Amino acid sequence: MNLRYNKPMIKATMIHEIFPVGPLQCNCSIIGDETTREAMVIDPGDDVEDVLALLRKHNLQVKQIVITHAHIDHVGGAMKLRAATGAPILLNQNDYALLKMLDVQAAWIGMAAPGAVQIDQSVSTGDTVKAGAHAANVLHTPGHTEGSICLYFPAEKTLIAGDTLFAGSIGRTDLPGGSMQKIMQSLHGTVLTLPDETVVVPGHGPVTTIGEERESNPFLVKR
Repeated sequence: MNLRYNKPMIKATMIHEIFPVGPLQCNCSIIGDETTREAMVIDPGDDVEDVLALLRKHNLQVKQIVITHAHIDHVGGAMKLRAATGAPILLNQNDYALLKMLDVQAAWIGMAAPGAVQIDQSVSTGDTVKAGAHAANVLHTPGHTEGSICLYFPAEKTLIAGDTLFAGSIGRTDLPGGSMQKIMQSLHGTVLTLPDETVVVPGHGPVTTIGEERESNPFLVKR
């Protein structure tokens, strides 16, 4: 198991495991409460056995499975994890159409289609998701897809950004549901309003901070 970013990031009693899954190395996050042992899993795109192994390692019980957007590399393992844990799957309803294209998405990257994914609840701006005492504000950030969301944990100053923001880059907008105008609006109007010290966990690649991206990201620096 190749865990490039799997060092637990523990602030107070929060467990945060970040590890790449699947052929496109999507960053899956496990957020856990050390006291209650409740957890959420964000973007279980594949390698569900690895996800379950880490849950067992920390003795965590999954209460929510949160998907930042409906691309196959982020949602592909969600139904397996739901079957193993009984936890509901949460996704913004604007990406439901993309869920119906998972077989097409699988063909794009040459992998097996995961089958139908059933969403239990839609989440958007104003909603909160929780793992024990650790709560994240849902931020609807369309642009990479219509239903893309980010999760902001204000107490921990941590943002799970999905494929909206990367270290030195932003999400691609040339796939169905993508819009350069909308992603720039999401970034400048929502994401960059967060504190500079906010740690950003992107959908792929290394972690960064809002401050670093504000200063050096070529897509965001004002010229």
